[in-house]
Amino acid sequence: MAGRWIETWEPEDETFWREKGERVARRNLWFSVLSEHIGFSIWTLWSVMVLFMGPEYGIDPAGKFLLISTATLVGALVRVPYTFAVARFGGRNWTVFTAVSLLVPTLAAFWVMEPGTSYATFVAVAALTGIGGGNFASSMTNINAFFPLRRKGWALGLNAGGGNIGVPVVQLVGLLVIGTLGASHPRIVLGVYIPLIVLAAACAALYMDNLRPVKNDTGAALEAVRDPHTWIMSVLYIGTFGSFIGYSFAFGLVLQTQFGRTPLQAASLTFIGPLLGSLIRPVGGRLADRYGGARITLATFAAMAAATGVVIQASGNASLPVFLTGFTALFVLTGLGNGSTYKMIPGIFHAKALARGLDAEAAAAHGRRLSGAAMGLIGAVGALGGLAINLAFRQSFQATGTGTAAFWSFLAFYGVCFTLTWAVYLRRPAPVATRAQLGYAEV
Repeated sequence: MAGRWIETWEPEDETFWREKGERVARRNLWFSVLSEHIGFSIWTLWSVMVLFMGPEYGIDPAGKFLLISTATLVGALVRVPYTFAVARFGGRNWTVFTAVSLLVPTLAAFWVMEPGTSYATFVAVAALTGIGGGNFASSMTNINAFFPLRRKGWALGLNAGGGNIGVPVVQLVGLLVIGTLGASHPRIVLGVYIPLIVLAAACAALYMDNLRPVKNDTGAALEAVRDPHTWIMSVLYIGTFGSFIGYSFAFGLVLQTQFGRTPLQAASLTFIGPLLGSLIRPVGGRLADRYGGARITLATFAAMAAATGVVIQASGNASLPVFLTGFTALFVLTGLGNGSTYKMIPGIFHAKALARGLDAEAAAAHGRRLSGAAMGLIGAVGALGGLAINLAFRQSFQATGTGTAAFWSFLAFYGVCFTLTWAVYLRRPAPVATRAQLGYAEV
């Protein structure tokens, strides 16, 4: 795919941005969202497929948690190579390829989704769906290069939020099928997505662009790996995105296993939290643009801890209405935190460059260089948080028959994230840079 290549791209130049850049960047953003949206739907496909797997499939709750954990793990691991693929092949070209590749797990699931299929086969197909999780990393790296620093919070939040909505949408499709035809027709869900995948690939080919200035920078990657802020932000992203994707995968199974909901009852509730969490992610980016990502992230973790306390209380009392209220609040808060943490990444590296005495233009270039390299790693580690959540649920249900113990571990982790955010990014004097140096790059 030779593709369309843009030779010069200077988003920080206000004249360039006003006359040409913004229009091109927005067009690429919308079609990036479409492809990433489908990728998220395929990645989280097994959060829906397990609702169709009744007793005739012979798979217990622990086995179902392992299926969704497998998809989560693969989705996290492929994010690192997907990040570097954008510079190697071009954002447009790679988006076309990754969209088309989603046909592989979708057609495979269509083929095997019936009673009598071996459990090992289901695990292998669940692993294939993990490639949909990689689309996030390449999409975010690509869109990060298109927008100036002052617009990154909004653009990255919208890109990620539009992708995240793929989770509740596939769950809504599953609800529609179960509600109208029953739980014996999972292939209809898969059949819906095959033409959508083709559409996403065609739109990327027709309307997206490659940026020639975007290069893989091995030095930047190594510098990002050595920088402690990359790993600190990875931990915070585990708390936000890891929670979002882990809860999205597990919510329906928790409702079935702990509260005895039928497939239809579980499906009718599962999509609500991921939908709200996805829709509010751009708001988190906007708030971070205005007030600073660290402030919004700190408040988010405090609220997540409070919501988790509500869920623990409801879980112990077997109160489904209170449980749903607390869990839905968690989803909303993870969405806010997703937007604010991703805004922090370019701001941190920009602020460090200012602290080193670089002028505004050089600092912006340095921030783009390192943040682009760091995003793939941070996204991959954050997604591994989803794996940890699913494994924690699996262990909790195996040991006690409820998810309460898992929620206690999540509460403790949110406390760690709150403390880390305050100690590193908000405690006076600010460790990254002085408040005057931070300016609009405030983390």
